[in-house]
Amino acid sequence: MKLFKYLFWILYRIWFYILVGLPILIMFPVLLISILKESWYPFFFKIARVWAKIILIGMGFNWKIERDQTPEKTKSYMLIANHTSMTDIMLMLVSVKNPFVFVGKKELTKIPLFGFFYKRTCILVDRSSEKSRKAVFLRAQKRLKSGLSICIFPEGGVPEEHIMLDDFKDGAFRLAINHHIPIVPITFADNKKRFSYTFFSGGPGLMRVKIHKFLTTEGLTVHDTKTLNDKARTVILKQLQDFNT
Repeated sequence: MKLFKYLFWILYRIWFYILVGLPILIMFPVLLISILKESWYPFFFKIARVWAKIILIGMGFNWKIERDQTPEKTKSYMLIANHTSMTDIMLMLVSVKNPFVFVGKKELTKIPLFGFFYKRTCILVDRSSEKSRKAVFLRAQKRLKSGLSICIFPEGGVPEEHIMLDDFKDGAFRLAINHHIPIVPITFADNKKRFSYTFFSGGPGLMRVKIHKFLTTEGLTVHDTKTLNDKARTVILKQLQDFNT
């Protein structure tokens, strides 16, 4: 029985990477055209949402999204969520219709096909470089001015599996305060269970999402960064605890 389980997990992981790469390969010419101009990014984003749904459905995942508040089409937001899985990217794309740009680690650019478009559409950060972290603010400012939203996983990486929620970095909150945009806390309940970074684990099933009431940044200064950080983390942590009871 164990042998069949391990065989399933091996094939399941291989199937995931096929699902990630094959749609990109098929749609490559259209995707390439869609990134030629920054003003065409919303079109690229629509294609990315289709790509995300193909992967989630192909992996046998179905999702249930509960919303306390819905983003307005004409506004920019700072989207944040807990980070436990490679599927967090896909589930975020499915959960939020407003075009947004990921801020993510540059290591993902090494993934074949995916990395090519990731590098050209996302805001990359080298967390070991202070210069790179500062450059993120300038690139994010440009995207916000064009009407897009920003998505950051504020844990700064994927924590060890026994940690329910790691401490949040301040970058997302400082950026939101500087640009007077609301924070949208989002909780992913099941991604670790469905497809964690542990190779021999996971399987099809439900992925629950909770989009919480937005946290305003109006009237806040950079001195309020830590307070806003703690408030957002508390919202997500409480929801994770509720999901697990």
